[in-house]
Amino acid sequence: MAPLPASLMPCLWLFLCLLAAPCPAARAARFACNATAPRASTCQALVSYAPPNGTATPTLAAVRALFQLRSHRALLAANGLPLSTPPTAPAPVPLRVRLPCLCSGGAGATFQRPTYRVRAGDTLDAVARGVFAGLVTYQDIAAANNVSDPNRVAVGQQLWIPVPCSCDLVGGQPVVHFTYVVPAGGSVSSIAEEFGTTEETILTLNKMPDAKSLLAGQVLDVPLRACSSAISSTAIDRNLLVPNGSYILTANNCVKCGCSSSTWQLDCQSTQGLSSSFCPAAKCGDMFLGNTSSSTSSCESTACSYAGYTNSTSFAILANVTTTNVCNAGMTPTAQPAHSSALRLEPVWLRWTELVALSLFTLSFFV
Repeated sequence: MAPLPASLMPCLWLFLCLLAAPCPAARAARFACNATAPRASTCQALVSYAPPNGTATPTLAAVRALFQLRSHRALLAANGLPLSTPPTAPAPVPLRVRLPCLCSGGAGATFQRPTYRVRAGDTLDAVARGVFAGLVTYQDIAAANNVSDPNRVAVGQQLWIPVPCSCDLVGGQPVVHFTYVVPAGGSVSSIAEEFGTTEETILTLNKMPDAKSLLAGQVLDVPLRACSSAISSTAIDRNLLVPNGSYILTANNCVKCGCSSSTWQLDCQSTQGLSSSFCPAAKCGDMFLGNTSSSTSSCESTACSYAGYTNSTSFAILANVTTTNVCNAGMTPTAQPAHSSALRLEPVWLRWTELVALSLFTLSFFV
């Protein structure tokens, strides 16, 4: 093979530098979570999950197993899917997963779940990016599990995957924090518009200097406004928060609560298909839970609203009559689709592989 001309040596040097450089890794996300009161320091957060490019679309059952969700119904509820949807149905992409969040030391992480059992050939980076689609970094997993060498993990080892989350108030109001991986082509303005928040809020929550610093693959804390409710402060589910685009099953699955599309009030109904002998009746006099009636004023609507459930002496579902001014309900909830139509993130390693192949192809013309 003829020696490379001296004029091309700088090109070769640059190529070798690129080849030796490590692939850029996603930045570790740390969501502020300063709540300290016993109940305020725990909450239910939402996580966005999309399988990495090149992998088959999983079923709902597969996603449930990956995140160790306790029920199929909970996965359906988080995504606003009908309760009749079977576990074998393909999972929408991306999918919302509701997980418990715990605040500790000023930051939040999902509590105990999900976990992952190491298989032959696994590295922490492969688990972080190839299994959990960049929701965490290998550094996050290593720190949470006291792993000194990310490239050496034992087959069968059980790893806790600490997905970032938060329980903090935003602007003095309770919200549902949404852990969101930025897709290719995503912008702060488009994310704010899609999820009904503001650019300023996203920048502040994520400690970003400006909108231009947003990166594809970055993990963002996106606050979803939750509906207000008439739930009693003494009820077991008094901290129930439901954002638009999803619902929650509560009161031992006897009550289904969603966020109204016309007001910011919790809209709860008795869950259809459950035995009436198991679920106690929820009524306000002659009105059943969720029933509404018009009052003498055309701007007022009276409803039998869900007020929580108790189980101190016996299981009981509480309900109260509430009156809503429908003429001054304020801004209606911005639609928050459970499944974004944005482009999925292309893995960084693929782009670097293409760069190396192109460079080798180009150099072959000069040797």
